[in-house]
Order: sequence, then C-alpha cells, then structure tokens
Amino acid sequence: MKSSSLGFGVLATVLFLSACSGPRQTPFEIIPDMDHQAKWKAQMENPFFADRRASRKPVEGTVAQGKLFDDDAYHLGVVDGTYIGRNPEKLTKELVVYGQRKFNTYCSPCHGQTGDGKGIVAQRSLWQVGNLQEPRVKDYPDGEIYSIASDGRRQMNGYRNQVSDHDRWAIVSYVRALQRASAAPLTDVPTELQGSLH
Repeated sequence: MKSSSLGFGVLATVLFLSACSGPRQTPFEIIPDMDHQAKWKAQMENPFFADRRASRKPVEGTVAQGKLFDDDAYHLGVVDGTYIGRNPEKLTKELVVYGQRKFNTYCSPCHGQTGDGKGIVAQRSLWQVGNLQEPRVKDYPDGEIYSIASDGRRQMNGYRNQVSDHDRWAIVSYVRALQRASAAPLTDVPTELQGSLH
C-alpha cells in the first residue's frame, strides 16, 4: 500500500512538473533565466547609454578573432603609402603553379589565359580589360598588382573577400611568370628544349 501511494505521489509530481500550460497560463519554470535572459536585442532601447541605443559599435581598437592583420606589407601590399616592390612570398615552382590555378579561375575570364586582356568576358563586354603584358603594367611593383587584385581598379572589382592573401600573392607570382614568358629570350629556355621551339 505504501509503495503504491509513493508511486502515485511520484507520478503526480512528474505530471505536475511536465504539464503543458494553456495559452494564457505561465509555464512552471525550473530555471527562469533561460527564458528571461539579461540581454539587449538589436534596435532595442538601452537607458544605460546617453544615446539610448542598444546596438553598439565595437570598442575602438578591437579586432575579431583571426582578423588581426598587423603586417601591412603582406596584407595590403603597401607600406607608408608606397607599394612594396617584391612579393613577400618565397618564390617557388609550387607557388607559381598554384598561382596559375588561381589566375585561371579568377582572372583569365577577363584577362585571358596569357594575360593579354582578351578573355571571354572581355570579348563580350563594352569596357576594355587591362592587358597585363603592357610595358607599363610590367613596370608596376608587385604590391600594386596585389593591391589591384585586392581592391580592384576602375571597372574591375576587387577579390579581397573571395581570394585569400596567400592566393593573391600566388597570382602575382604567376602574372610575373606570364610577363616574363611573353618576352623571354631563347636563352631562358633550357638547352634540351630549344630545338622543339618553332
């Protein structure tokens, strides 16, 4: 008898605690701070601040985790308002091959696979695409090419948000390889391959 009344008491307690409330009845809250959190939502009024806005800008000087770019030369291609002269990435065959892959993905539709500005988009548009083989472009410092790839110039949009810093520097290395190849003397070709050129 005692065990059945004890069981009934436990069952009644469980049903009481788990009972659904009606639309006008407040549910029983075991941990009320989960439902009533001390927070301010976007566009709410907050009397703590003089302008009474709950939406605040980050504190000046704060940087999101993983977004600290303290090397302007590498991240911007510019130091003290001047484009850096040389690519900060170590020039390797792997870097150039990787840059070729990225160039063909992001740049060749407009600039063409040789960088002559005659890509498929350029052939079907009204604006003139930059020719990366022009002497004036060859004279650009590496930082300027990187900056253009990052932020764009004239009608060209920048790729800072689509292509990582490393990948843009890899593209710069490949653009330099294309420029060198377009005007390379025969002596640049390995001796065993010179006979295969027509």
